[in-house]
Amino acid sequence: VSSKGVGVISRSKGGDIALSLAAFVPGVEALVWINGCSANIGIPLYYKEREILSPLMFNFGKVIPTESGANIIKYAVNNPLAEENKDSVVPIEQADGHFLFVASEDDLNWDSKGYLDDMVGRLKHHGKKNFENITYSAAGHLLEPPYGPHCPSALHGMLRFPVVWGGEPQAHAAAELHLWQKIQDFLRTHLSNNAAQTTSKL
Repeated sequence: VSSKGVGVISRSKGGDIALSLAAFVPGVEALVWINGCSANIGIPLYYKEREILSPLMFNFGKVIPTESGANIIKYAVNNPLAEENKDSVVPIEQADGHFLFVASEDDLNWDSKGYLDDMVGRLKHHGKKNFENITYSAAGHLLEPPYGPHCPSALHGMLRFPVVWGGEPQAHAAAELHLWQKIQDFLRTHLSNNAAQTTSKL
């Protein structure tokens, strides 16, 4: 929070919630979107007692089981660009704040890179320049602050069964280290009145 506005950091399902905040609620000045979706996932989204976005749903017939017992769900999310799903897409082109889009190309949760490409294309189509984007070729879904252990699979909080997150451990760790600094730089640029603030000690 600053005098300029609010900064939001989001990942996974939090990504579409954060995009919706930026699109519909004034004051979101800087938004970091990490391996999220460009559409509202799973449940209808309401604002001021009115449904503003319908849910993008899953096709569980496209879940791929693995020998470990965890599942690859990347292909189970319906296509947000299909005509029947257009009412689930977050209208980020109406947002005034700045975006940092981050996608891992080995995300096995869903097609983060495809969603990033869609959002960048839409913003460019509307003449917007209020975004930056980064992709990491061998990182997985769970990009977190650096120096923690790599998590290749876990129980999915929404679907309630184990899933594979993706990511090659060394490349994933390098991505987390790079991204941690990039997030701080982005938030300082768009929220701080004083560029010479203290640096992170992590």
